This record gives sequence, C-alpha cells and structure tokens, in this order.
Amino acid sequence: MKPGATLFSRLLLSLGVLLFCTAPTPGDIGGCGQEAKELDAPIFFATKKHIDCERCRECELFTKSCAAACDSLEAPPASFPEGCVPVVHDGFACLRALSHASCDDYIEYMDDRAPSVPTECNFCPAREPR
Repeated sequence: MKPGATLFSRLLLSLGVLLFCTAPTPGDIGGCGQEAKELDAPIFFATKKHIDCERCRECELFTKSCAAACDSLEAPPASFPEGCVPVVHDGFACLRALSHASCDDYIEYMDDRAPSVPTECNFCPAREPR
C-alpha cells in the first residue's frame, strides 16, 4: 500500500469519526437545529382528530371513538392535562405514528372499552394516585 493511500484512509476515517461524534443526538430537545417549542394543543388535537377519522374510514372501523373523531360538531380538547407540556417534536412523532399505523393497531387505538396509545403519543402518561 502506498504511503499516500494510508494517509488518505486515516484522514477519511478521522472525518467520519468527527462527523458522527459531533452530530446532534437523535431525540435531543432542540436537535436538528430546532428550538424546543411547546406543542399547541388545539392544533395538535384538531389534526389528530382528522387523522383518526381518516384512518377509521380507511380501516372501516365503526366504534363510538371513530364516530366522535368524524363528528364535525364535536370539538377536540383545547388543552393538555395539567402538568403535561409536550414539545412540537413530540406532536410530530405522534401524528406520524398514527398516520403509519396498521389497521390492526388502529382497531386497538379506537377501541371504546380499553383503547391503547402508541408509544409516540404517550407523552403525558397518567400518573398513579399515591
């Protein structure tokens, strides 16, 4: 191997290590050049309601939860529970998870008796009473 090729290989490796070690950590608040901003509850819940309705129609679900999601007269929540302050990134992750969920998963999300919540949407978990 030529001495120049070894030096070039070392420089390339060093640049790769530098790139991966100095990049923002995925999931960091404010990562990807974004400032951490509080999620706007009315916009989030209106968007979630729309996605829920579309997915119920697409998956042919007929639960009370789906009927409520598709009811234009039923207003979505205006705020998050007390003490819950998700950021915009949390909202995007949740809405993306809902949009890409399978119909089998959506049946569970829209179940009238015991709905489940995607992990990405569980940014305000209920607290156990002490």
